[in-house]
Amino acid sequence: MGRRFRGEGHHKVDTKGRVTIPASFRRVLEAGDPSCNPGGNPELVIVYGDHRRSYLECYTMEAIDEVDAKIDAMPRGSMERKMLQRLFHGQSFPTNVDETGRLVLPAKLRNKIGLEGEAFFIAAGDTFQIWKPETYDTEELAKTEAWLDDLPDDFDPLVYLDGAAPSGGSGG
Repeated sequence: MGRRFRGEGHHKVDTKGRVTIPASFRRVLEAGDPSCNPGGNPELVIVYGDHRRSYLECYTMEAIDEVDAKIDAMPRGSMERKMLQRLFHGQSFPTNVDETGRLVLPAKLRNKIGLEGEAFFIAAGDTFQIWKPETYDTEELAKTEAWLDDLPDDFDPLVYLDGAAPSGGSGG
């Protein structure tokens, strides 16, 4: 497994849909693109998905290759494979980071999530998400806060990791 995205941040979106990617995210994109030279313009895939998705999910080339391999392993002609192909192949946008460290988000993607003057970036392990800040606050942040509010004040979420086997390992 490659490097992981970490952190969050707000970045301006200009009228042409250009938005700066956090510098630490660019390093992960570079590391996750085998054909990218150091300091180059890494490729990535933005999955915008169906009508229920209110954010853009950005995959490194290695991460999307992993998803593609799992889809390819499914029975050809199965409904599940067809739907995943539609969501991850059809409803996606391959692109690259430009020389100035920015993404150009097409109007279709910006309109889908209501993105205007500012974008909220948040790491999600081997992907990162781009949200309209207000949507993130009302949907995702509210879910996290409600989840935490239901737990005792002294609860440590790390207990959920106890007994979890590392991927690719033998556990313990």
